Amino acid sequence: MHEQETELTVVDPAEQAAAAAGEESVGEAAAPVGEMLSPEETVSRAAYDQLKAERDQLVDRLARMQAEFDNARKRAEREKAEFRDYATGNVVEQFLPVVDNFELALKSQGTAEQMRHGVELIVKQMQEVLARLQVTAIPTLGEEFDPRLHEALGSVERDDLPDQHVAEEIRRGYKIRERMLRPAMVRVAHNTKQVNE
Repeated sequence: MHEQETELTVVDPAEQAAAAAGEESVGEAAAPVGEMLSPEETVSRAAYDQLKAERDQLVDRLARMQAEFDNARKRAEREKAEFRDYATGNVVEQFLPVVDNFELALKSQGTAEQMRHGVELIVKQMQEVLARLQVTAIPTLGEEFDPRLHEALGSVERDDLPDQHVAEEIRRGYKIRERMLRPAMVRVAHNTKQVNE
């Protein structure tokens, strides 16, 4: 027994009305990209089902790709947060011995000189940790004032330094590799003898 193909006739009511009035087909006047079927053309049921199945596959594939993209984006954000936490933990871990030594210094009953010596050792320990993290102090005293590295908090009269050179460091500045963490706060020398020459 052979299956018979059912023929479907695609007819647009607007086109029928336009044809009846003797006007141009509305479907032809407003045809979208691609070919439109004229009222006389027909589509077999098998061709219709095949096109519908292809459309459903494309919609399903698009939905899967959207879900995969969302999952990849969420995974990347989660990995970025985990990496940031890991990196932060790694840095903090290196400063814990410094904190331990500060706490021991606070419990100490030594003389002022012993306390000073203990604090100097702790500062040295902290500088070693910073050096391992590639954090370096910005050179200041005697250096020419550089607004990219130094923040001027005023000037002082100094005849022993060239004009516009750093005379005092108020707060040390730091950079990590070549990236500025914070500028150094300084006072700049104003050499009146050099300016007047």
